[in-house]
Amino acid sequence: MLHTETCGDGAPLVMLHGWGLNLRVFDGLAAVLAQRWRVIRIDLPGHGRSAWPDALTRDGFADAVREHVPRQAVLCGWSLGGQLALQLAAEAALQVRALVLLHATPRFQRSADWAFGMPPEVMANFARQLALDYERTVADFLSLQVRGSADAQQALAALRLALLEHGAADPRALKFGLEWLAQADLRALCPVLPQPALVVAGQYDRVTPPQAQRALAAALHEARLVEIRRAGHAAFLSHPQELQAAVVAFLGGLRGADDAPLATPIGVRRGH
Repeated sequence: MLHTETCGDGAPLVMLHGWGLNLRVFDGLAAVLAQRWRVIRIDLPGHGRSAWPDALTRDGFADAVREHVPRQAVLCGWSLGGQLALQLAAEAALQVRALVLLHATPRFQRSADWAFGMPPEVMANFARQLALDYERTVADFLSLQVRGSADAQQALAALRLALLEHGAADPRALKFGLEWLAQADLRALCPVLPQPALVVAGQYDRVTPPQAQRALAAALHEARLVEIRRAGHAAFLSHPQELQAAVVAFLGGLRGADDAPLATPIGVRRGH
C-alpha cells in the first residue's frame, strides 16, 4: 500500500508528483483544489512515506498507483507523474474524467524522431552519477528544475523542504524512475485519449522544454495549453498564482452550470 493524503469533499482528483520528490510539493495547489474537490495525493512507490516493494516491475509500478485512483477521477500529474497520468487515462475501467499535466512530456529522452527530450548521453551520465552519489544527484536535479525561473530560490527551498519534512526517495526507486523516464514513449497513446486535458509548460523549463508540452497538447484529442512566462519545471511553486488560476479555470469548465465557481487561488503574487 502507498502512503496517501486526502483533503476536501466532492468529486475525486488525484495528484501524482515527479521523480525524486513526494506529495508535499503539492501542498499549496491541493489547498486550493480541496475547496471543491476531494483531493487525493499519493507518494509514488519508494518516494516520501511509501515503501519500495522488492522486484517491482514497470507494470507493477503503475498497478500500485492504480489501486488508489477512484473511478471518474481527474488526474493531475507533474513530470513523471504526468506520464503515469497519461498511462492510467488509457485504462477504460478507471473512466478518468480529465487530465492536468504539469511540465509533462510523452517522451523524456531525445531520439531521432523526438527533438524535445534530454540527450541520451546526459541521461546515461545522470544514471552513473546516481549510482555513485544519489544524494548529490537529487540535489543537482532540484537545482535544474528551478534554473532560469523567476523566484527560483523560493521554489528550490520548497522542494528541499518537501524532502526534509516528508522523506527522501529510496535509491532503488530513483534508479527505477530514471529507467522509466529513459524508456517511456507515450506518443502513440496521446491521440486516442478521449479526456480533456490542461497542459502546463514553463518558458524556461530545463527538464522538459516547452516544445515538448506544445507537442503533447497538439497530440492530445482535446487539450488546452498554458505556458507560464519565466517559469522553470515547478511553476506550481515558483508561480503559484498563475498556475492555480489556470487549473481552477480548466476544472471549472468541467463542472455543471449549477456548481459554484472555485474560490480565488491562494498564494497570490504578482505576475512576471
